[in-house]
Amino acid sequence: MLKKISIRKITLTSVALFTCLLIYLVPSVNEDVHYTEDLEYVDNTNTYSPVFLLDKNSYVAEASVATSSETITDKARELLNVLIIGQSDNVPNGFSPIIPPNTEILSLSYNNGLIKVDFSSDILEIDEKLEEKMIEAIVYSLTSIDGVDNVIIYVNGEILSKLPKTKINLPSTLNRSFGINKEFSLTSTKDITDVTVYYINQINDNYYYVPVTKYLNDTRDKITIVIDELTTGFNYNSNLMSFLNEDVKLVSSNLTDNTLNLEFNSSIFDDINTEEVLEEVIYTICLSAYDNYDIDEVVLYAGDKEIYKSVSKTIE
Repeated sequence: MLKKISIRKITLTSVALFTCLLIYLVPSVNEDVHYTEDLEYVDNTNTYSPVFLLDKNSYVAEASVATSSETITDKARELLNVLIIGQSDNVPNGFSPIIPPNTEILSLSYNNGLIKVDFSSDILEIDEKLEEKMIEAIVYSLTSIDGVDNVIIYVNGEILSKLPKTKINLPSTLNRSFGINKEFSLTSTKDITDVTVYYINQINDNYYYVPVTKYLNDTRDKITIVIDELTTGFNYNSNLMSFLNEDVKLVSSNLTDNTLNLEFNSSIFDDINTEEVLEEVIYTICLSAYDNYDIDEVVLYAGDKEIYKSVSKTIE
């Protein structure tokens, strides 16, 4: 019995001594050991880009979608996929894509402000009432990309020069001068002016913007027509809203160095004491200005005081 106990003690002592030796020989994790970690930061943050989709009233309206593309061609494909029915889960609530399902983008290229896009013939399988609106949605979505001014649409390698159902002729190169949600209020074939005005509509508690191109017999400056149209409050034909009250007056406007300077009276303020201007008022004015003038900047004044400067042609 004593022999067994002695053997056990000797064994335990040997294990203890061996453990101490290992601790002595092996450095502590806190001494003389340096760890290098290569951290890879993955940026999954999306930006938000404008895209023009159908709203519940069949207007082509400006919505906003998350995009991750960095190049112009990739972003163009991403936005066009949102426009194709059933192609994307990135369609905002309250809006609908317009390009017929199964439409394929056969090719897409960009050069010097121009996008050329070739679609499969499925794109022509669209209701006659939506044929022109589809072209508007494509053109406005693509030209919302910074650096894109013009679009050429091909179908199976051929330039789309006429819409097959409505028989509307298309210019070979399309841009925003093509118009959108067109309204005609003409009494003569003379002195016709086309002016694009951005109105407001609402989905639940969220506002969004609807451009309407009006064809009028009016020789005034386009920005004067825009402010006049917006101060009426409602688009008589559709109940589209404007938050610009009827007392707002455009005192002066001048275009210098690609900047449109607009001076208003104090009625432009939502609150005269804080001198705040509603965001919706700013956006309807600025978006309308960019669509009617080839400018880089819009500056709003009340008297001689600058109240807002816009350097972006889109709302993100």
